[in-house]
Amino acid sequence: MTDDLPRRIYPPEGDVYVSPRYLAGSNGIGDAGFAPVAHWPRHDFDDGPCQLLVSSPDGRIRIGWYGDDFELWKITACEDASGPTRWAANFNHVTPAELVAGLTTALAQDWVEGNDRFLESPSWHWRPKIQPLIDAGWTREPSRHGEIEFVAPDGNAGVSIDTLSQHPDEETVELWAGPPGWGTRAEARFTSSTPAHLIAATAAAFTDPAPVLRYREHLSPRLAALAHLTPVTPPKPPTPTPLDVQRTLRRPPMLTTRSVPRWNTSTPVPAAAAPTPARAVRR
Repeated sequence: MTDDLPRRIYPPEGDVYVSPRYLAGSNGIGDAGFAPVAHWPRHDFDDGPCQLLVSSPDGRIRIGWYGDDFELWKITACEDASGPTRWAANFNHVTPAELVAGLTTALAQDWVEGNDRFLESPSWHWRPKIQPLIDAGWTREPSRHGEIEFVAPDGNAGVSIDTLSQHPDEETVELWAGPPGWGTRAEARFTSSTPAHLIAATAAAFTDPAPVLRYREHLSPRLAALAHLTPVTPPKPPTPTPLDVQRTLRRPPMLTTRSVPRWNTSTPVPAAAAPTPARAVRR
């Protein structure tokens, strides 16, 4: 079913702020990723792996949500709505939607500007694709020939670039976060034809210092152990114990002081009282 009405985006919910954001995992809904393109036409499907498809008004950019698949997000672009895919990006089921928003925001901006920048030829230089990571202090790691690898300062996120493959459908850039495992490793992969500025926009979302909201009980324990969690509501002070109450009652009264006027050589001498006039004596 096609619906041209804007997609309703609900505000984020949770009881803890998670930082860094790439360790927050998916919250099971894609609102944060769809927010930049909420005004684009959407297509809801009752059958098939793709449950929701949001496309640009001209149909050349497609953002698919596959709610039951390992690859939760599939984003593609083509020169015309019926043409072959020019490039593709896939995000797995652990990737926070806030990271996907880095890419969808850039795509929305490109489409508004009308310069087809989202279809520009890819750069064969790897640095522009990950410049935000380098600027954020990610460091290069030893790697095999034909591969470039960088790792975040905390060691919990990284990027791998295949510099040898040039096949347009080959996934040559992978951003990852979290320890290996089905429910802990976030992965974002881009084919070799993806414009460099779109990969860089996604990389910048990894380095965004703003925390994201999650419910503590929904977080993977392994991710929660690695992330910094800040409660939305500060914890209440502990309830006083009976011993605390007794100590308060036994506390001696506080000493108070009063200032007392004191005489010194500079204190003015009070004036003498005038004598009472004598009464006239009656005769």
